[in-house]
Amino acid sequence: MSDTIPAFLVDPPWEQEARAYRAAVEAERAKEVPFVPGLEPPAEQHVVWEPGEREQWLDARRPSFFSSKREKQLLEDEGWEGVVQAYEVGKLSYPPSQAAMFRGAPEGLVLPLLPGWEPRFHGSAIATLKVLAARFELGARHVVLPNAKAHAYDLGPALMPFLDVEVARMMADWYVRLKSAQRVTRGWFARHGTAAVPFLVPDALAKRRVPREKAVAALTLIASEHGTAGVVEAARRHGDRAAEAIERVLADAAPQAVEIEKPEKPLATTWLKRDGLPEVRLLDGRALPPEAVENLIGALTLSPGVRWNGPPEYYPGLDEVLGACDPASLAAFSWALFEGWLDAGLPNRTRWVVDQFIWLADDEVTRRLGAFIRKRPRDLNNHGVATLADIGTDTALIQLHRIARQATPGLRRVTEERLAWAARVRGLTTDQLADRLVPDLGLNSDGTLVLDYGPRSFTVGFDEQLRPFVIDDSGKHRKTLPKPGAKDDADLAPAAYQRFTALKKDVRDIAADQIRRLEQALADERPWSPEEFQRYFVEHPLLRHIARRLVWVTEEVAFRIAEDLTLADVRDTTVTLPENAKIWVAHPVDLTDPDELASWTALFADYEIAQPFAQLTRPIHALTDDERKTGNLERFAGVTVPVGALLGLMRRGWERGPAGDGGVQTEMIRPVEDGLALVIRLDPGIAAGAVDLFPEQRLREVGFTRPPGDTIGTVAAAEILTDLAGLT
Repeated sequence: MSDTIPAFLVDPPWEQEARAYRAAVEAERAKEVPFVPGLEPPAEQHVVWEPGEREQWLDARRPSFFSSKREKQLLEDEGWEGVVQAYEVGKLSYPPSQAAMFRGAPEGLVLPLLPGWEPRFHGSAIATLKVLAARFELGARHVVLPNAKAHAYDLGPALMPFLDVEVARMMADWYVRLKSAQRVTRGWFARHGTAAVPFLVPDALAKRRVPREKAVAALTLIASEHGTAGVVEAARRHGDRAAEAIERVLADAAPQAVEIEKPEKPLATTWLKRDGLPEVRLLDGRALPPEAVENLIGALTLSPGVRWNGPPEYYPGLDEVLGACDPASLAAFSWALFEGWLDAGLPNRTRWVVDQFIWLADDEVTRRLGAFIRKRPRDLNNHGVATLADIGTDTALIQLHRIARQATPGLRRVTEERLAWAARVRGLTTDQLADRLVPDLGLNSDGTLVLDYGPRSFTVGFDEQLRPFVIDDSGKHRKTLPKPGAKDDADLAPAAYQRFTALKKDVRDIAADQIRRLEQALADERPWSPEEFQRYFVEHPLLRHIARRLVWVTEEVAFRIAEDLTLADVRDTTVTLPENAKIWVAHPVDLTDPDELASWTALFADYEIAQPFAQLTRPIHALTDDERKTGNLERFAGVTVPVGALLGLMRRGWERGPAGDGGVQTEMIRPVEDGLALVIRLDPGIAAGAVDLFPEQRLREVGFTRPPGDTIGTVAAAEILTDLAGLT
């Protein structure tokens, strides 16, 4: 059967590379290697800056050094002397806060403390390390070096100015061993050039193979940029014999040093139980043998996947394999890999398990992934969101929309950034993208679906509540679709029944999402053009059922979508909209004439139209003149409310503020427009990781970030006040 399996899965590239590597190593070891024993690298240490570089690194210091209110208050009350004293007695224990002190305090205060400071940072601390390196130079080397060593890709650039034997050896090691650090190492060797040679020569002429090969690879790189003669002359610092040996090394051995770099091999997957995995089938229906499946898994582990600075990458040749396999079996295999990973307790070094969805998932698996992220966001966090964005299908983007409405502030921000990116790629706003992502679920233009049982068929439609109804061949209405019977087609009937079951669930989810979206559009006064309104509401086989239960408004007229899908005003007169009209979901304040609001309410009652959310019965609140002048809403302050009620505001456009001391969020924020937002200050605040820790919250202060005056619209004010009234 091997002739029907893609060659990639029979003899994968990493096996070919491993054989070539072993052969090259044997050939390399067979060569005569010159040794010059007893050489010692220079002991000096240097800091070498590019023109203007040090000043640029120093400019990364920000005016505000501390993030916590307590530390800001300490600096304000007692100055840097008080901050330093707090550090000395152990009250400034958080490394970023300590770094803020060393970055901002006068040198006379912190310089004596610097030698004893040995912090450990995460990979996001590059700006901090650059400031420290620029400010203290060699005095900060003991801080920069170990952190860069732990995070080569992220923090390695902070080592760029430093030149000494330890840094040179580290750069040679990274150059040979770490693909992710190539940008750093090549930049370092390009900067220091032949000045780095004396630090590498002793290793290049020593008997220990591993450091020798790394040093030779680094010297070869320097020679490619600065010439062999320059490297040989720099090596002469160790004597003529060393210089001659280096010349011979560069001529004979060095050209192959990087080319025979040890190839990457698949990650270990001993945690994955193979006996529980479904078959992967070729397009002709044949199942892949176990060794081919193993090579498929290996290729997936080697695929870089999600990248925040570009499109995802797969292992070269993997696309040909996927094209030769049955997509449905790949999708089932994809989800089984993920479930196996969950069963194994989410082992480390397994990002590929989530990345593989980018290439293997179908729409059904994509929906499952979205549901998993909504239910267990901490297990995948930003990585799961990025994976959905890279899957990039309409189904994946729909899942991102649902996640954005339910996620914590941090995850929601990442999700919205990914959605905005997807919208920009398509030349749309995020709202316009959301319009286009509402699925029609395969419904006909009249909003129905015919399900075939073979000898009989059924027509499925939806009422104004988006509840499905069924009509049989005789025109009889049924409450639900009957189960397949003995006389029905054995293949068609079960498939039709399964589709109906999935359809009910999809419609239920879509209806809930779209109702929330339209209510938010009402609050935000989001406009549509007549063309958009016709395409995404009137003609949409599903959304028209919701849109018909609302009143819409332009600057000239209020109207509804009539039963025949024409537009009609409150007197049932046909409405024709001009091409340049803007259409909104009407708010009661838009229906300025009290009789008009009453007339619409009576009309909907006469036609027994149940609205999807409170629209015509929506409360109308207004800011007082004093509240517009001062921005303070004292009538809501001092009230104690359940924390769950505050969290419920997030479905209506509110956000939780940034976490302060102990991860407690002491603000709820409702953005209005640029520079204007309403802020509720809470006591004691919401614990970000355990929202039920403080079940009751007192509204300590309620007010706008600045007096709103006449800049806030009547709809925005009414919605904010409605939220506050419902809360209190």
